[in-house]
Amino acid sequence: MRYADAGVDISVADEAKRRIAAMAGKTFRRGVLSPIGGFGSLFQLDRKRWREPVLVASADGVGTKLKVAFATGIHSTVGADILNHCVNDILTQGAEPLFFLDYLAMGKVNVEIVEQVIEGMSRAAKKAGCSLIGGETAEMPDFYAPGEYDLAGFIVGAVERKKQLDPQRVRAGDTLLALPSSGLHTNGYSLARKLVFGVAKLGPDAYVAEVGNKIGAELLKPHRAYWPLLKNILARGWITSMAHITGGGITGNLPRALPRNVQAVIELGSWPVLPIFRYLARLGRIDREELLQTFNLGVGMILVIPAKHVSRVEAELKRRREKFYVIGHIQSAARGKPRVAYSGTLPI
Repeated sequence: MRYADAGVDISVADEAKRRIAAMAGKTFRRGVLSPIGGFGSLFQLDRKRWREPVLVASADGVGTKLKVAFATGIHSTVGADILNHCVNDILTQGAEPLFFLDYLAMGKVNVEIVEQVIEGMSRAAKKAGCSLIGGETAEMPDFYAPGEYDLAGFIVGAVERKKQLDPQRVRAGDTLLALPSSGLHTNGYSLARKLVFGVAKLGPDAYVAEVGNKIGAELLKPHRAYWPLLKNILARGWITSMAHITGGGITGNLPRALPRNVQAVIELGSWPVLPIFRYLARLGRIDREELLQTFNLGVGMILVIPAKHVSRVEAELKRRREKFYVIGHIQSAARGKPRVAYSGTLPI
């Protein structure tokens, strides 16, 4: 017998890797020392530029959003999702993305699917100034259903030690400013899919007037990357801390950007909740607390800004024609109090 008789076709995998190398090579920035295809990837930090660099690393996956990609046959958006999600995670430390590696595994390598995924990933990498320098494409017969795959990513970035964001510097009186999401990003999809495809029994091509889009296309809207928008603001030291609003929503993620002796007060209704969230809330009759700890509800990133810098941050965001919303503030709180308190009404 040959390896191909067991379901692994090395020639197909080699073609997929050739296409990956062509797309990844277009993302290379200064510092990349090796081409795609080695056992390891090489990157040299520019020590003339970085005086006291701190490396910041993170890993994540796309989750069950992949099921929507399988159903629609559209795979480029999830490639962008994993890159952008990882960029945002290290951004909360103030880090600039340097390089990224992916892990893509499927039962049988489909070159067209691989190309779509990596095309979306490399396009997002170029926008973020991040080099796609390596990864793994695995063919695993009998492990994944036909047409399905798993996708994960690993990122390394750097920040000058003195410019590293630090939750311990957050103080009472600081302002909470939200940057909008494009949709669900990459969290809450197990519930969203159950509601859309299970409860409502819709197909991915079904048009939902309440949302103003085909439901598959709406659920595949890519995760935004906030580094290009915020890098100049970070360089000026105007932000103290930052929370990426992913799985766990505002309730679960904002406390990760705060010290123990403060409380974030969020004014519900201070930002527009996207139609997709109102639709899902109605389908599932989901209560307010569940919504706030499951979905981002239209908030992709929350910035914690000292009062003296708020006007500067707002002016820079306006200059870049970026929407933003002042959604609350920081106040002192005794230990044992909820880390996040809500006032107002959620417009659902």
